[in-house]
Amino acid sequence: MKAVQVVAFGKPADAVKLNDVPDVGTPGPDDVVVAVEAAPVNATDLMIAAGRYGFLPPLPATLGIEGVGRVIAAGANVKHLKEGDRTLIPIMVPTWTERVKFTATWQRPLSLQADVRQLAMVGVNPATAYLLLTDMVKIPNGGWVIQNGANSATGRAVIAVAKSLGIKLVNVVRREELVPELRALGADVVLVDGPDLPKRVASETGGASIHLALDMVGGASTLNLMNCVAPKGMVVLYSAMSGQPFSGSSQRAIFAEVSVRGFWLVHWHKTATAETMGKMYDHLTALVTSGALTAPVAATYGLEQFPDAIAQAASFKGKVIFTPNLA
Repeated sequence: MKAVQVVAFGKPADAVKLNDVPDVGTPGPDDVVVAVEAAPVNATDLMIAAGRYGFLPPLPATLGIEGVGRVIAAGANVKHLKEGDRTLIPIMVPTWTERVKFTATWQRPLSLQADVRQLAMVGVNPATAYLLLTDMVKIPNGGWVIQNGANSATGRAVIAVAKSLGIKLVNVVRREELVPELRALGADVVLVDGPDLPKRVASETGGASIHLALDMVGGASTLNLMNCVAPKGMVVLYSAMSGQPFSGSSQRAIFAEVSVRGFWLVHWHKTATAETMGKMYDHLTALVTSGALTAPVAATYGLEQFPDAIAQAASFKGKVIFTPNLA
């Protein structure tokens, strides 16, 4: 069995290899064996390969943190999946390989009519979007949230998920040319970042109180968001794509009691119940099946084409997806 693995942390050209690895074997009573159909290349994978992520696996380690595939064998106790079903692979089960084995808990059969490439990307970015909108602050139907990095994969997912939940959204980007693109996706408000952002947000929302801000950029953009939220509001940091330490306002934190906290999907998964995960992924896969939740796909590659796949993914111009067993 083939797998794309990181063998030494560093530049992908030196760090990543296509290796022969032991097959996963037969399933235990509660397990399924899944032939990987589609597995995206995420920024997380590139950070792990570079040795710069929140955890680093012992080497050599198969990469890939999400994906989708067909069940080819199921254990005796598995009643909710059968051979031939398409299903999500739990996040952090390495997917840049031909087959995986895992304990089946919340997984359900997925629609065979849904775009398999879009389903492969549900595990991380849309899940993060869903939890940012539902687990941080209770937002009423018709309430407002603000996010930056709105053109990113997670930002686009936030737009789709917010619409499905009846939440209104201010979307902040860093380039004017992105505004029409996001408006075409159905974004409520799209603004270019800047120090005068709070005034423009108030104008566009009719002075609505915004109690939740989602920050994936960092740097001065965090301060701009902090100045947009209402007293006792929250800014949630879930990435730092600018590479800069975030800036904040002591006055807003002290006198307006605006809080700042972080979110990492991996931590959430450690304590989430199967019922909770099933409910979330049911919601998200339904959005994919309906076409409401999509992300641009730049290209698909076989595992043996991993150098080209990783190089293209590093340009961050659309998602790159491995398709080891996709007919």
